[in-house]
Amino acid sequence: MPKLTHVPYYPGCSLKTKALGYERSAMDCAKTLGFKMHEIATWNCCGASYPLTKDNLMGLAAPTNILVEAEQHCSERKIDAQLITLCSFCYNTLKRTDFEFKDKPEKLETLNAFLKRSYQGSVKVLHYLEYLRDVIGFDNLAKMVKRDMSQLRVAPYYGCLLLKPHKEIGLDDPEEPVILHDFLEALGCQVVDFPGQVDCCGSYLIMRNPEKVLELSHNILQEANEYGAQALVTACPLCQSNLDQSEGERHGADHFLGVQGMPIFYFTQLLAVALGLDTELHQFEKHCIDPKLVLSTCFEDDAKKIESKK
Repeated sequence: MPKLTHVPYYPGCSLKTKALGYERSAMDCAKTLGFKMHEIATWNCCGASYPLTKDNLMGLAAPTNILVEAEQHCSERKIDAQLITLCSFCYNTLKRTDFEFKDKPEKLETLNAFLKRSYQGSVKVLHYLEYLRDVIGFDNLAKMVKRDMSQLRVAPYYGCLLLKPHKEIGLDDPEEPVILHDFLEALGCQVVDFPGQVDCCGSYLIMRNPEKVLELSHNILQEANEYGAQALVTACPLCQSNLDQSEGERHGADHFLGVQGMPIFYFTQLLAVALGLDTELHQFEKHCIDPKLVLSTCFEDDAKKIESKK
């Protein structure tokens, strides 16, 4: 595998703010695995959700602008036209926008004229997990694992937007997905399969009906706990936030540091642990339920390295 292969990267908004630990852990892992995520020079918010109104071309302007920047980035550097992202919302929006243009090229022609830019439709939108599976290979990933993860029981949580709608996304089976399962197996974890892995956590309802989100998220966590999970892993900043807040709320102020709670990892944070990387900058301490607590239990020999600084 070529060392530090250049891969264009779109972070989106959350990865620069609340989910900074997600981005940092992803970048650190990428270097260890042989590729470098190179942020495209100019980017804007993707809009956070794909427009559902029929023929709403204006709703596609923001993600199209990102695809144009990625296409130019790749053309200037004479590299494969691809764009990697981490956020499930960004991935869903960009992937569906590109699909719409391939399915209905007349829409692209109209939008190009409006934007006074030219997207040629050449960019392949990839999720980081997709890159690990299809480019690095989970078999190769397993060979790079440095820490014994076999004592950690982890439930994969997919949520909604990473997988659906299947026709436009095509990442995995939307009802019985395996990509996160296979990823965790490559790390050597005990994978806890549970029915709520594709249930909705409540998403943006957190803005106007937080009680409902806490209820939905609690049900997911409770089910994972009943099936024997010590932790959940996800690829979505909003899912992570909703689930983490729900678990923190459930345990209250006395247990805010997660003495008995279930931590919600970004999958890249857990990957960094498995690769034996220094996770100090990956913001575990920002979680309501601190992941270091369950890690120090599973890896007693590394407890001093993993525990929060006093």
